[in-house]
Parts: sequence; C-alpha cells; structure tokens
Amino acid sequence: MADVPWHFACCCAPLVRILWLKSDLLLPLDKGGKLRSWHLLRHLATRHDITYLSFASPDESPAHIDGMREVARSVHVIARSQPQKGSLHFWASAALRLFDPLPYAVGAYRSRAFASKVRALMRSGGFDLVVSDFVLPAVNLPARPPCPSVVFTHNVESEIWRRHAETKTGWLMRSLYRTQYRRMLRFEGRALSRFEGVLAVSAADAETLGRLYPDAIKAPIHVVQTGVDTEFFQPVTSAVTPKSLVFTGSMDWLPNEDAMLFFCREILPRIREREPGVSLTIVGRAPTPAVARLAQDPAITVTGRVDDVRPHLANGAVYIVPLRIGGGTRLKIFEAMAMGKAVVSTSVGAEGLPVRDGEHLVLADDPDAFASAVLRLFRDHARRRAIETAARSLVVTQYDWAAVATDLDRALTSVVREASAARAPANEASGLLAPRRIDMR
Repeated sequence: MADVPWHFACCCAPLVRILWLKSDLLLPLDKGGKLRSWHLLRHLATRHDITYLSFASPDESPAHIDGMREVARSVHVIARSQPQKGSLHFWASAALRLFDPLPYAVGAYRSRAFASKVRALMRSGGFDLVVSDFVLPAVNLPARPPCPSVVFTHNVESEIWRRHAETKTGWLMRSLYRTQYRRMLRFEGRALSRFEGVLAVSAADAETLGRLYPDAIKAPIHVVQTGVDTEFFQPVTSAVTPKSLVFTGSMDWLPNEDAMLFFCREILPRIREREPGVSLTIVGRAPTPAVARLAQDPAITVTGRVDDVRPHLANGAVYIVPLRIGGGTRLKIFEAMAMGKAVVSTSVGAEGLPVRDGEHLVLADDPDAFASAVLRLFRDHARRRAIETAARSLVVTQYDWAAVATDLDRALTSVVREASAARAPANEASGLLAPRRIDMR
C-alpha cells in the first residue's frame, strides 16, 4: 500500500473506516469483478482505513493474502473449499441444494464462520461503513448492521439467471434455471432492502434494479463507471497476426463458457466459409471441459490462466465478445479498447458501456451479422484503424480508474453522512448508542 499515515486524509474528504466484505480474495487478478474492486480499493486505501474479509481456499497462496495488504490495512480470511465445477462433488453439492429456498449461488456462500467473524469485527472495529462487494456476502450479514451499509452490485444477478433460462433448450435444464432465477429474484430484492446505499456499474443496471425492486431501494442508485488502466494496456500494433480472433475472460463463468461454445458452433463456421485460415485464442482461467475440448480444432487455442493477457490481446486482429448471458459491464472490452483493438460484441456483451456502435466498436447479435462484422474488419483496414483509434481515445480521455475511484469516494462518504444522521434519532429514542460518526473536520 502507498505509505500514507492512516490519520492523514485529504481535508476535503473525511477518513472513513470501512469493513469490505467479498466472497473471495482479489488476488490473483483473473476476473473482471476482482479487477474492478482492486483498482477502486487501491485508490480508496490511500484515504480511508479498510478492513477486508473474504473466503479463501485452505491451500490459498500466502502471497495472495499478503498482497491484499496493498489495498487494505487489515485482511481476514475464512477457509472454504469449493468443488471443481463439473466434478462429482460439485453435482452432489448442487443436488443437496435443490430444495434450499436460497439460490444455489448464494447458499454456497452461507457460512456460520463468516457470519460470526462479521459480528466480531463489527463489535470491535468501530466501523463507519460496511460494503458488500456483490450481493452474495449479504447472506452472512446481521439483519441490521450497527453502522451504515452499501451493496456494490457488479451485475443484476437475477437477470443473469433469467438469461440462462432463456438460452437453455432442454426442458429439465430450462426448468432448473427458471427455479434458480425465481429464487435469485426473491433473494436479491430482500437483500437490497437491507442496505442504505446501492451502487451499480452502469445506468442500465441501475434502471433494471429500480424496475425490479422499486420498494427495496432506499435512495437513488449511484452508478460507478467502469474504468481501465490505460498505462498498463497500451497498443502494440507490430504484434498483430492477420485473421486472428481473441477472447479473454474467466472460463469457469457460465456466461463466458456459453459465449465461446455459441461462437464456435454458430459463428466461426460462417466466418471460415468466407475466410479460411481464421484462428481463435481463448484466454482465461479454469476452462471447463467443454471449453477445453474446443482446442481439438488445430486453429483454436485455449490457454487457461495466463500471467499477462496483453501479449494475447496484442496478437489478435479482432477482439470478440459474443455474450448472450450476463449483466454489469465487461472490463474486458475496455482493456481491449485501451490496447487499440477493434471489438465486435453482442448488445449483451457491451451492455452498460458508454460506447457507440460503428464508432468505438461494432455490435452484432445474430450469427450472420456477427460473422459479417468480423469479416469486414479483417478486410477493411481503414475502417478497423478508425475504430481502434476511437476506442483508445475514448478510454484514455474519460475512464481512468483514479477518476472513477474519486467519484466512488464521494458516494460512500455521502452514504455515511446521510445514513448516520438518519439512524441517530432512532438510536437515541431507543436508548441505543449512535454509531461512531466520522470526523468531518
């Protein structure tokens, strides 16, 4: 962490003691949600006192735990083993939760040990604010935390499950996903109602949350824009391989798996009919067996986890985002744009990003249109260069992480100030001590 004394805060922003809850460590930085939280916390930690609590696997690298101290003064972990997706243990665990009223994605993180640690920290920590990073940790929060609370929603979770259900073809799978969708809809609404503040990553998500849960939202939703490290992600034009496609993302996340299977089944054959010799590189951690099998095609490379995605991004002539399922915003698109890549995406893939079709990227939703968009960028070099230039210019001038974090800082301190003021009369009337107020000097 930057060597900044904890008592020294900018005079225009009060020091806030934050308890930050997450389902996992941010390191390694191999998921979009991790990257977003890491960059925001890195800036917040120079001005505020952050305590971080998450799960970690029993064999977690000590370096990952120690590394978290770059973005938090204090780090606590609760041991949790997670079965490998697709394994017998995974399916047995899923079967046991068929009759759980909680959605599977939430019930899997319900933990007495985590909930007990939250209560212990709150009793001893004197926090001004608790932040639930994603809605999942809310399952382990007390019904009424002793300080103001905020939920940082990187997605509208129920929308992800609704889209999953819509893309399934078999009756059984469609029924299972619809059940999970209904459970997530119920849980998400109840969870949101417990927080004084709600953060969303796009205006589209904010609108959807407001529409789905009008009675649960206590205050206007604050939008935390997506950012990108434009110094780290820089164009490397000399490395481009002609007729090459690249996709990056966590390959154990179902929307990414679905995107690659859909692309290779429905879109790539259409491209090859008109342009033989096209290659595809799929970059990302923990590819599922179905994704790994795609590498049986000699023109498809599945890398698994890599230490640095930039060489793979630099190699691609066109970056693809054929997502049919998802929510929130895709950091991967901004990373590709920062490296000066022409992007072809579905509307779902680019959802919530402040980009214009035909200027900063190309949008295409059906297989024929997606294939045609890729082919045109392969062949029309002038158009591709224009999109690459506009894409890089947009993120450099408007979406640096420092500016995004400053906006988040203002939103969090506002919640603390307003929620603490609203709680004080109720606490006084009931004879309870008011929560510790931040120093506003």
